[in-house]
Amino acid sequence: MPSLADTFPEIVKVREPLAPYTHLKIGGPAEFFVQPRTVDELARVLKHCTSNQIPVRMLGGGYNLLVRDDPVPGVVVRLHGPPFSFVESTPTGVRCGGGTPMFDLLAHAVKAGLGGLETLVGIRGTVGGSVRCNVGDRSGEIGACVRRVVVLHDDGSEHARTKEQLTFGEHSSDLTEPVILSVEFDLRPEQPAVLLKRMRRAWVNRKAAEPLSFQSAVRMFRNPTGQEAGKLIDKAGLARYRVGGAEVSERNANYAVAHPGTTARDILKLVESVAAHVKEFSGVELKRELNVW
Repeated sequence: MPSLADTFPEIVKVREPLAPYTHLKIGGPAEFFVQPRTVDELARVLKHCTSNQIPVRMLGGGYNLLVRDDPVPGVVVRLHGPPFSFVESTPTGVRCGGGTPMFDLLAHAVKAGLGGLETLVGIRGTVGGSVRCNVGDRSGEIGACVRRVVVLHDDGSEHARTKEQLTFGEHSSDLTEPVILSVEFDLRPEQPAVLLKRMRRAWVNRKAAEPLSFQSAVRMFRNPTGQEAGKLIDKAGLARYRVGGAEVSERNANYAVAHPGTTARDILKLVESVAAHVKEFSGVELKRELNVW
């Protein structure tokens, strides 16, 4: 049986290091790393993997991701290129590819005078991952503006899900399909100057509650109902708590900062230790938000 690399030699890399594709810049290599050039090529890769029982992982912007130090088995797919990262206006808002950076989506919407997403400024990653996780905060969540999502199944078939067929929760959704190909948003017409002012205010507020911009950091836990994980960690006396090169951020205790030389093992130990201390101190069991491969 031909391997994935033999079947798709032009788009598959073997034992490709994943660290350069993640925000933390740490982690081991992928057994197979695939960057499809077309939707049809992506569909054939998924179908091949399903038929041969090869595990598939989708790599977005790599911002809320920790790749372990060991090799990642199976296939890692990165959607990069025009078929997956386009942005265009529609009669009711914007349509874009699942691999589109959030920055590009927001810039297009504000320039076109389309409001509804501007308070999400500063949230990094791709549109597909952001919709799947329903990113946002008290100022608004991305799911509220979603009109239609086109997904790709394991067998390579496409399917469209409308707003009525989707369920969004706090940092969650019922989008379990392997790939989000494209998303349509319903947005409202507003003056670009008004949107830009609102965006700047949201940017200042968000950045004030995050680690310094030059630091490599990831958010560790979901906020328990009615509480904030960062405050629970602070109350447990864990400000600047450190394991190896990984440290609890002094600006927001729900972030792990990766200093030079940090390993994935350091961050995992930090996350586990923080959760144990908080459980012992307050009785609250923190649930991990960080995605670990």
